[in-house]
Amino acid sequence: MAHDHHDHPESPSLSQDLAVMLKRRRVLGLMAGTAATSLVAACGGGSSSNSSSISVSASTASPSSAAGSSSASSSSSSSSSSSSSATGTCTTAASETNGPYPADGTNSISGSIVNVLTQSGIVRSDIRTSFGALSGTAAGVPLVLTINIENAGLGCTPLSGYAVYIWHCDRAGLYSLYSSGATSQNYLRGVQVTNASGQVTFTTIFPACYSGRMPHIHVEVYASQSTATAANNAVKITQLAFDRATCQTVYNNATGYSASISNLAAITFSSDNVFNDDPAAQLAAATVSLSGDYSSGFTGSVNVAV
Repeated sequence: MAHDHHDHPESPSLSQDLAVMLKRRRVLGLMAGTAATSLVAACGGGSSSNSSSISVSASTASPSSAAGSSSASSSSSSSSSSSSSATGTCTTAASETNGPYPADGTNSISGSIVNVLTQSGIVRSDIRTSFGALSGTAAGVPLVLTINIENAGLGCTPLSGYAVYIWHCDRAGLYSLYSSGATSQNYLRGVQVTNASGQVTFTTIFPACYSGRMPHIHVEVYASQSTATAANNAVKITQLAFDRATCQTVYNNATGYSASISNLAAITFSSDNVFNDDPAAQLAAATVSLSGDYSSGFTGSVNVAV
């Protein structure tokens, strides 16, 4: 269901029930004795897995048409269907708004278009510090996040050579470049290119929960680093979620997250104006799997199928 909700820290959330309907997987089997290949009607609906047994090179395979369009920055997918083959099944990532703070060429600050994707230094793995002419470091609970980019239309095979741009708020709920108190920073923004396994890894911090939104990380996926220059080139724009119990533990114990305690208590996934129309499978697939703790930091991973 398309919508134009914004994830502004001061925007009121919408109370809606979380959709839980999933479409059944449909697999067409070819007759025995021929090379077995499964065609799919759409993507999603199952747990994510990778395999290298498919004969198509992941680095040259194109995402299915269900991967989203260049206008995905203002829409959210509310349906999930299955993609399967001899190699695996996975849930296609929902298309979500990129919100008001993307710095991806889609909006302006003080009348000037802001686009960190064209700036030297944006390609980096540790995004905790500002880059270029800016300086400063975002304090918070460390998070080493691995994102696996998969081709849902080809049995969840890894996509190598794809560019992934992520950004999120700091522990005070502020977005660099945009929020008062963080306009002289561009930290917590960065691009990485997927390796042969379709993976990128970022070192960042655990994001805060600001008013009206569940904790989240924004993600834009591009078919190559050369196309990762503006949001209208993205093949998928989505958001990652976090387990509520882990968020509560972090916010109740870690330094600097005190404002997140009451903000989290006032929001749920069903009242969040972005996640509330994602089916259960899509929301589960978008939730980062974490290990570690608030004192020593977390290691997390998530699959994003396009």
